[in-house]
Amino acid sequence: MAVPKIFESELKVVNFGLESFRKGLSDSGVKSVQVQFKPPLVNDRKLFEKVEKRASAVAKANHIALEKILAAKPALVGMDIALKVIPGMRRDLILHAGPPITWERMCGPMRGGILAALMYEGLAKNPKEAEKLAASGKIKYAPCHEHSSVGPMAGIISASMPVFIVKNETDGNYSYATMNEGLGKVLRYGAYSPEVIERLKWMETGLYPALKAAIGLLGRIDLKTIIAQALHMGDEVHNRNRAATSLFYRAIAPAVIKTSSPEAAAKALEFINGNDHFFLNLSMALSKASLDAGRGVKNSSLIVVMARNGTDFGVQLAGSGRWFTGPAPVPDALYFPGYTKADANPDIGDSAITETNGLGGFAIAAAPAIVQFVGGKAADAVSYTLAMYEITAGENNVYKIPYLDFRGTPTGIDVVKVARSGILPFIDTGVAHKKAGVGQVGAGVLSAPPEPFVKAFEWFAASFK
Repeated sequence: MAVPKIFESELKVVNFGLESFRKGLSDSGVKSVQVQFKPPLVNDRKLFEKVEKRASAVAKANHIALEKILAAKPALVGMDIALKVIPGMRRDLILHAGPPITWERMCGPMRGGILAALMYEGLAKNPKEAEKLAASGKIKYAPCHEHSSVGPMAGIISASMPVFIVKNETDGNYSYATMNEGLGKVLRYGAYSPEVIERLKWMETGLYPALKAAIGLLGRIDLKTIIAQALHMGDEVHNRNRAATSLFYRAIAPAVIKTSSPEAAAKALEFINGNDHFFLNLSMALSKASLDAGRGVKNSSLIVVMARNGTDFGVQLAGSGRWFTGPAPVPDALYFPGYTKADANPDIGDSAITETNGLGGFAIAAAPAIVQFVGGKAADAVSYTLAMYEITAGENNVYKIPYLDFRGTPTGIDVVKVARSGILPFIDTGVAHKKAGVGQVGAGVLSAPPEPFVKAFEWFAASFK
């Protein structure tokens, strides 16, 4: 009797269970492969059946929404003061990152950012006065996203702050974002010391006039092209913006020199040159303008917002303006000397709008250096991006990844695919200290929490009678 060839071959094992089950095999020198299986986020089969019955309508709606997102042409067309241009802005209103939240539930960094804004506006002389005013009920709070705006980390925008104006030239919708302050002890990380306020005042009186005049001379700056180039140069335009900032610098510098005094031009350009993250706020505004184009599409299961306020993580669907929320997780990060995960605030900021637009963690294969934050390898970055194709409706037609043979970045998060696959969006992010006033303590990565996507899917499925 012949011996089956299987017994003459080298033994290889496919493990479907916990990865720890492979340890004994590895210790014995047995080759094995780990199957990356995840259970569905939602176990109610009836909800999936409701969606499946309307699969054609959902697919059509998603195609429409995605085409509008991909067709967006976001350009920087100007700058102005928030009170003058942001829809619904008032002097007693402060905009913040993430879904709606009250002062009582706000985390330390967001409270710190608000204290800084109140002192910047001249509404309080010191932190004690600012905290009393912030809790008095005289100051109103609202999400940036509900006012066509976005803000990194705490996301604070107050009435007197200068903002970039980004226009989607395809559909005519606008988005707004403040200028980036740099890293360390800054308002967006919850710092409110005198040097923070002093920097903000110079940005209002020095940097803003220089950039506004330069943009006015140029007329427009094509932000989408800058990002497409930056992806080919090692950025993913969320946690790494060095190339994009450099490209923006090249675009704006000649106009700054032509429209400002030598001293003002030098100070403005030195600030941008010394801040590798300067383009971050523009990448966020670009993503906001693009994704807002996909709103209002009935039956679409695409996500158009992922945002965090340091307490809650929230998402919105293309066909609904309501928020679906869950607790914000703490990132895995590389911490600055003297700090640990115990010091970190839960994830915060509107900057996950970049991932929602197919950038950031979704494009991390273009910027593998970022995974070093958590001891990862270049191959891990590729794996993260490949996993995101499993939960998106399509691939970007402009943003492409060289290592993947210029494949378009995964774009259009589909809440049905997230619920069915159990794969959660991957985000790279900065980390703020949980106490107000301390500032940034690290940078890292995380997967979005499941609760917002479960709630969004359950609402979406239940909308089909």
